[in-house]
Amino acid sequence: MEQELAYSFHLGSDKNKSKLAKKVAKENLSGTTSLSNNAIQNAKDLSDVNKHNLRDYDNQRELIRTIYGTNDIVNDVKQVYLDEFEKARLEYNQKQTREDRKIEDYFKKVCDSQNDIACEIIIELGDMDFWNDKDNEYRLKMIDVYNEQVKDLIKVVPTFKIANATIHFDETSPHMHIVGVPIIENCTRGMKKQVGKSKIFTKTSLTEIQDKMRNACIKSFNKFYDIDFKLKEKQKGRNQDINVNEMGNYRKIKKQLEQKEQKLEKANKQTKKLDTDSANINEILDNLKLMLMNKNNMVISSEDVQKIKDFTKDVKDTTKTIRSVNELNMAIRDFEHSAFEISQENRSLKYEIELKNNEIGSLKKELSTKDKIISKLQAEKEKIKQELQKFKGFWCSLMKQFQNKIGFEKNEHYKYVSDDLYKNSILDDNDNEIANNVKRKIKTLDEIANLKDKKKNDTRF
Repeated sequence: MEQELAYSFHLGSDKNKSKLAKKVAKENLSGTTSLSNNAIQNAKDLSDVNKHNLRDYDNQRELIRTIYGTNDIVNDVKQVYLDEFEKARLEYNQKQTREDRKIEDYFKKVCDSQNDIACEIIIELGDMDFWNDKDNEYRLKMIDVYNEQVKDLIKVVPTFKIANATIHFDETSPHMHIVGVPIIENCTRGMKKQVGKSKIFTKTSLTEIQDKMRNACIKSFNKFYDIDFKLKEKQKGRNQDINVNEMGNYRKIKKQLEQKEQKLEKANKQTKKLDTDSANINEILDNLKLMLMNKNNMVISSEDVQKIKDFTKDVKDTTKTIRSVNELNMAIRDFEHSAFEISQENRSLKYEIELKNNEIGSLKKELSTKDKIISKLQAEKEKIKQELQKFKGFWCSLMKQFQNKIGFEKNEHYKYVSDDLYKNSILDDNDNEIANNVKRKIKTLDEIANLKDKKKNDTRF
């Protein structure tokens, strides 16, 4: 039988953020995370893609191959923005008469908008059952296949500027993550050149793109593997080809299905035999003759009696076989359901742990940064506190000096200075009253400290 391969071409979407979509996305039946790509709507989403695609969260990059771009997807996308939009940005700014309408950074502007800043496409050829027994040398040939898929995508969608393409060999099926920026030109509002996912990837265009990429992929695969495989039929309403063979516990279930088929074959043979025996029994019954002495009884030979007994035994055996087949069928269905649910739950938990680890890592970095800021602020606070204390001591001494010179010594020079400072709002009403009223008690910091020490000593005794 000619070998057929499943093909998946999946474009990230904000619809993947719904609960139902997340469940499907996290539980791709092919045994990979190839459906987990959401829309890239801001810098944080792009950073998450960078961590996931390049395995930054666990530093396991030996089975990750970047075939287009660098090891920093965020910078790759920013470079595309610089190459593609900078000229249009400068032209737009030159036409603006108001500074607040000028665009300083188009990448940041799109991040702050409701539009996607970039798109992620995931391409996967072959399912878990196909790749399960293939060695690394066989799997690594997919680098050549996916390299041609990148070139094909550039030809098929020239307005989609690829920033990065990375292949994952660390999951069941080798698959490729492509991150790029969809671009539209000759815009009548805003910049002439802008990001435009919804206009590049419509329902109609996406179907055409997928069909072209499917055909190109199987041609590349057959060329590099020197083989003649075909693609499985594309499932209607989906952009990936997945069937029940791709379940995680498929091999175990398949053995039980083979056992069921053997029992069914046995039951079919027994049923055919029953059909033949039934005809013979009917013939025997039709040929029975009435006894001469008793018209209510019929004559039957010992040989025919044995045939009827054998027929009865065959009926019991067949019934038993059919019953066991039905029980096995029910057991397998239960097992299929349980195995599928367990597989889904495990994948869901694994993906959630990965996301949590990413969040924890980010929070730790933020916490470390905040701790440094807090330490710096505390040091500055202590410094300001010391300076304030010095100034407070200086001010108390200054006011007491004015009070002594003006109130007790009647020094007109100090009175003149005090009035001048008051007129120029350097001394407020309270300060002026202190300087000119000997009844106002004012203590220097040393006097306050001595008073505190005296109270402590009095308390001890």
